[in-house]
Amino acid sequence: MVPADGLPLMLGLDLGTTGAKAGVVDTSGRVLATGFEAYATRTPRPGWAEQDPGDWWAATAAAIRGAIGSSGARADDIRGVGVSGQMHGSVFLDSDLEVVSPCIIWCDQRASAQCERIMRDVGEGALAELVGNRALPGFTAPKILWLRECEPAAFARVSHIMLPKDYINLKLSGALGTDASDASGTLLFDIRERAWSQGMLDRLEIERELLPEVRESPQRLGSITAEAAAATGLAAGTPLAAGGADNACGAIGMGVVGESFIAVSTGSSGTVLAPTGAPRVDERMLLHSFCHAVPDTWYLMGVMLSAGLSLRWFRDELGEPEAGEAARTGRDSYELLDETASLAPAGCEGLLFLPYLTGERTPYPDPDARGVLFGIDLTKTRAHVVRAVMEGVVFGLADSVSLMREAGVDTRSAVSGGGGSRSALWRGMQADIFGIPIAAAGEPDSAMLGTALLGGVAGGVFADVAEACASAVHNGEALEPDPLTHDAYLSSYDTYRRLYPALRPVWSHEERPER
Repeated sequence: MVPADGLPLMLGLDLGTTGAKAGVVDTSGRVLATGFEAYATRTPRPGWAEQDPGDWWAATAAAIRGAIGSSGARADDIRGVGVSGQMHGSVFLDSDLEVVSPCIIWCDQRASAQCERIMRDVGEGALAELVGNRALPGFTAPKILWLRECEPAAFARVSHIMLPKDYINLKLSGALGTDASDASGTLLFDIRERAWSQGMLDRLEIERELLPEVRESPQRLGSITAEAAAATGLAAGTPLAAGGADNACGAIGMGVVGESFIAVSTGSSGTVLAPTGAPRVDERMLLHSFCHAVPDTWYLMGVMLSAGLSLRWFRDELGEPEAGEAARTGRDSYELLDETASLAPAGCEGLLFLPYLTGERTPYPDPDARGVLFGIDLTKTRAHVVRAVMEGVVFGLADSVSLMREAGVDTRSAVSGGGGSRSALWRGMQADIFGIPIAAAGEPDSAMLGTALLGGVAGGVFADVAEACASAVHNGEALEPDPLTHDAYLSSYDTYRRLYPALRPVWSHEERPER
């Protein structure tokens, strides 16, 4: 695509769970071109999930080269760069800034014993006061404790602890730093003060010097180095924003920066995010309390661990009819799964899917929970199973919406983003199950767009995030819920909510993986 005359350009990169996606964007929000490169997740033991930061950098460089090369733009047309990334991952570097061990990523569950000890020794009240969140295996702090306790020789070499997108920023600019939105997910950050919590660091005996300096997401972190320019095709000296957590950047890309909408994202994980004008901590800490990538803004968020991952699992393991047709016709296998699911009625005549394939976070912080198909009988078809998987994901998201309603959050309308928002069927399920209008994000890769806008602010293209969103975010018309279908779903959702408490005693007696 040829760049629009006279409009400044920006580049956003989203470092996701499955790969790195870069996009060249103009100030109207038009995506000129994208590039994507996948990388592997290693699971050496049950419940473990690791990635190689070197793979991230190789994929990042290739994705950026691909986006710039396909855009028709010159490198020096790009006025700013921003990076968003998967939250919570622990990147351990030595004094030479070399990687000490694989990154333990967000869905890894190995640190559950460390979490239990944090909850016991620090206590819920102190956690709420110090960092605003309960200890979960996906967070960074328990992973630090795990490495210190289980691989002491490796930990002895650690001089710097970073988050995934911070490592990419280091490779792009040579600068060590993080931002408030990503730091919020470490369990080491005072969300109220937007600074590292010395009280929490003291309790966990983690040295402050191991952690990077914190900036606000739109602030300039540094500039693209000559070495990074040679690897990526960017121009040396291009401003680089501090960037942000993928969920916060995705909310920016959906224009969800104030208290008028909630953002629902269906990617590998699933999130429901509600911005707030002041820090709020959920009394039971079932919702996460984080800093937004917008200065002086916070948000409450619910997270399910296996949203898009659930449908991807079905596609990869049980989706042969659609995979075969996709290979023959060139059509997308997910579109074909939509068509299969649409053959079954709403509610799947009692068939339910619990999407706990990698444990769960909201509202059940339980690494031992597992996926379930409930209600199978001889009348159920393959279409019922596909639709049940999709509905189960939306029921999981509805758990977070319910918690937000209990907390008094305005949930009258929402914007749907992430890869799942491309499915009209899935968006319709969200509208009907939540019982509220759902608008499709104008750009499904909302984190990539949002972080490009942060790059634009850092590069002086926009004065602030609000101006960037007003210029570049254009969501679709809202899909209204069907009242009859919503009422029909209430019965299914009631059964869904009763299944986890019934099964929890079974999961809690399963043997945990060796730590």
